Amino acid sequence: MSDRSFVHLHNHTEYSLLDGAQKIPDLMQRARELDMPAVAMTDHGNLFGAIKFYDHAQRFGLRPILGCEAYVAPGSRFEKVPGQGPHGKPYYHLILLAENDHGFRNLIKLASYGYTEGFYYRPRIDKELLARHHEGLICLTACLAGEVATWLRHDDFDGARRAVADLAEIFGEENLYLEMQDQGIPIEKQVNEGLVRLHEETGLPLVATNDAHFLCAGDHAAHDVLICIGTGKKRDDPDRMQYMPGHYFKSPDEMWQQFDWCPEALLNTVRIAERCRVEIDKSRHYVPEFPVPDGEDTEAYFERVVRDGYAARARLWQRRQAEGTLRHPLEDYERRLEHELETIRQMGFSGYFLIVWDFIRFAREKGIPVGPGRGSAAGSLVAYCLRITDIDPLEYDLLFERFLNPQRVTMPDIDIDFCFRRRGEVLAYVTERYGRENVAQIITFGTMAAKAAVRDAARVLDMPFAEADRIAKLVPDALGTRLATAIDEVPQLKRLRDTDPRVREVLDVALRLEGLSRHASTHAAGVVITPAPVVEFAPLFRSNKDEITTQWAKDEVESVGLLKMDFLGLKTLTLITDTLDSIRASGATPPDLEHLPLDDEATYALFGRGDTSGVFQFESSGMRDILRRLKPERFEDLIALNALYRPGPLGSGMIDDFILRRHGKVEVQYPHPLTEPVLEETYGVIVYQEQVMQIASRMAGYSL
Repeated sequence: MSDRSFVHLHNHTEYSLLDGAQKIPDLMQRARELDMPAVAMTDHGNLFGAIKFYDHAQRFGLRPILGCEAYVAPGSRFEKVPGQGPHGKPYYHLILLAENDHGFRNLIKLASYGYTEGFYYRPRIDKELLARHHEGLICLTACLAGEVATWLRHDDFDGARRAVADLAEIFGEENLYLEMQDQGIPIEKQVNEGLVRLHEETGLPLVATNDAHFLCAGDHAAHDVLICIGTGKKRDDPDRMQYMPGHYFKSPDEMWQQFDWCPEALLNTVRIAERCRVEIDKSRHYVPEFPVPDGEDTEAYFERVVRDGYAARARLWQRRQAEGTLRHPLEDYERRLEHELETIRQMGFSGYFLIVWDFIRFAREKGIPVGPGRGSAAGSLVAYCLRITDIDPLEYDLLFERFLNPQRVTMPDIDIDFCFRRRGEVLAYVTERYGRENVAQIITFGTMAAKAAVRDAARVLDMPFAEADRIAKLVPDALGTRLATAIDEVPQLKRLRDTDPRVREVLDVALRLEGLSRHASTHAAGVVITPAPVVEFAPLFRSNKDEITTQWAKDEVESVGLLKMDFLGLKTLTLITDTLDSIRASGATPPDLEHLPLDDEATYALFGRGDTSGVFQFESSGMRDILRRLKPERFEDLIALNALYRPGPLGSGMIDDFILRRHGKVEVQYPHPLTEPVLEETYGVIVYQEQVMQIASRMAGYSL
């Protein structure tokens, strides 16, 4: 340990400039440049960013310290009355840091109960919960809003002494630290003097921390605007919330200059960091147990259900084989089935398939429309046999290895479309089947895009709406456009930035705000199902619509091994169902959607005219324009367009190349003779992920 070592134990991403895909890596880069061994993040009342923070810290070679600045009710968390505390506040702050894996699990529970049981203005816990879930946690008495500091601010040393005694009884003297800060707020001097006196009386250790809400001192103005956005204020409002310029990520040298009178408090940050060693195990998968019939185990029941489904599908294949329309012999189907069954058993996902099969079976039995399947799951013959999907993977040369691959072990990902109107019935069934505490929807975070950042910054800086709107409209509408790119590429925007100081200020602030999380909401489709209550694995959040979701977004939920499924409510399915019902009501016979011909010329003519408003995946104006240019004549043309209509192919000119080759205006060429069998169907253009895999296999000898 260096004589001048220091570790940040106090960084926030609520009302801060430390959040977002670009911001956390910047924070880690700064910590590494300052030669810090570790860094902590203590969000207010939540663990929203914990997994993202953990992953980035490890990537930068830093030890992540996972924590939370909890809101603690003065009395019971169930008492929700204003002015409940001795100084009129319904909560105090308290810093909790996870020392080990057990502590992190307790932190998850505390962060969850704050929302599900104690929410009142903020997600609150209480001392009863702390006593129940304190093991593995290190406690710091927090900033000026902490209970101890609040008593000291009000010149009540006895109250501070009692508060410290309560915390020492819960955490033990070895896990409780008296926290000092100095951001330049005058009252901090009085509080720090009181903390030193408490240290002398009790022997409890002191620790010096820095309440960092933005990375650099120069970010203070942008952070001020962010606070105004979050609280709905303007910058010139005298009564608004403000942070001091000193709330930035200080260097060890700066901290030593502030606290050179108490070196032990600075060194204690490193001692705490040495103790905090949470290791999140990302190698495990937590799949709930599927309730199989008595006398059967999961593997045997899974195989029986699959083989029953295979027998039902085989009757269609046999008929098509007799007609000469089956592209592959039945032996290929049998070999594929055995290969998939063995892979699924080997990877331990038999129960997963049964879970999906079960709720889709429920939906079909209840007459709830279910989509035919999409995404990589369409490459699974097992999924086809279970009627999870209705696309024959061999018919379209879809690869199972794109969906499940023992050499790249990840949780399966099956997107299922349900009738928009009746999706809730399927969720209710799953909740009842596996237990209310074991099922939760997944959170999603809206981020501040370039145009929104410009408009919000302009509003807070009191720029007239019309002028702000004019500036925002200069940012191109293309998906994913970054503000810095727009300034470089749009001459008028660059000229305004260079010549008008007000515009420069708005754009400078907006550049810092862009990419930050703006709000939390419920993911449109994502649901997590766990083998035990969700709070054993992930923290919970209660939305303003009273929906219980995870505090982690879908990528983080999957990364820690939880079973995430997408229950997509699709209005198109609802519309189709209503249309079929209307046809029946009129006395006519509706079409059989499971046996529609794929060679109907009138249908392709409709697509060629771009008359596809209301047709799922083909209704946007951009797609309709491409349909008119391509003039599709076969089902494979529609499949290719659906795959190509993505930002990458659109921006690279691949669609134009595909259309010109399709019409013979550009010669079809192949990157290499070995690729011709793979790319022949798509005129030498690499369209599908399966083609990439097959080319790598053919040319480089890779396994699929």
